[in-house]
Amino acid sequence: MTGSVRHPLLDSRVLLRGLVLIATLAAIGLLLHGLGLQDMLQTGWVDAEVRGKGATGEALLLLAGAAFTAIGLPRQVLAFLSGYALGFMNGTVLALAATMVGAVASFHYARFMGRAYLLRRFPHRLKKIDDFLAGNTAAMALVLRLAPFTNNLATNLAAGVSGARPLPFFAGSAAGYLPQTVIFALLGSGVALDPGLRMGSGVALFVLSTIVGIWLWRRTRGARGLSEELADAED
Repeated sequence: MTGSVRHPLLDSRVLLRGLVLIATLAAIGLLLHGLGLQDMLQTGWVDAEVRGKGATGEALLLLAGAAFTAIGLPRQVLAFLSGYALGFMNGTVLALAATMVGAVASFHYARFMGRAYLLRRFPHRLKKIDDFLAGNTAAMALVLRLAPFTNNLATNLAAGVSGARPLPFFAGSAAGYLPQTVIFALLGSGVALDPGLRMGSGVALFVLSTIVGIWLWRRTRGARGLSEELADAED
């Protein structure tokens, strides 16, 4: 006698992880919008807690930046404030490091908590993401980070629940993060440039990186057939 086969979504472990993932994302939304935690990373907080505090202040900014980018706050804000607090070079390095730590955290959280649930719930969507990242994961991750209309958190979570290999994904992400990290750290820094020149340079670099990102996105998206899953919110 053949026993009945349960639907994959009725697997208690898969269902529990999916529910925890959903609850976590809901809680993050409440924390950000209801409690105003997004106001923490501002120049006043940086002046009080980071500037002039040496390694302690830098470590605090690194941890706060990693946590906030991991839950979806704009990495450009972190880069600006890092440049403001530490200067152009040190600010760029710290902001890039914090953004990468946040990406690693959200990627692995999604892979551990959500992959089994979402693979069963949305197999066709995940296949599209898998197909996009397959082959040359680093290059495709670079494209996703350079494209101006992809969402950083959504990309991390989508890659986490896909079959993307972590190291190539993070390598491509780091390269893709770098241009805007440099731009916003420059804008926030006190480097010895005329403010108008600094602003003009930042705007010019931003426009250039945006054009390159759009061009690469259109080429690879057309070739790989990626749908709109990662392009429905600004980064």
